[in-house]
Amino acid sequence: MNHDDALAALQRAGGWRKSSRSEPQNGCVEITADVPGWVGVRDSKLGANSPVLAFTHREWHAMLTGARDGEFDI
Repeated sequence: MNHDDALAALQRAGGWRKSSRSEPQNGCVEITADVPGWVGVRDSKLGANSPVLAFTHREWHAMLTGARDGEFDI
């Protein structure tokens, strides 16, 4: 499955779950892994109306590792 196909499938996917670090009043992110081989990320404030980012499992793992290691701290 290429990126465009995965993105279309993720936009229709169920199984979205909100980050455990999200505050009730503040927006955060939701993710789904309901499309095999892909992880979808969207803005929890917008829910189903949010644009979706599509990551392969390898890309998702690299992003999480970078975040844990402070790679993206500004």
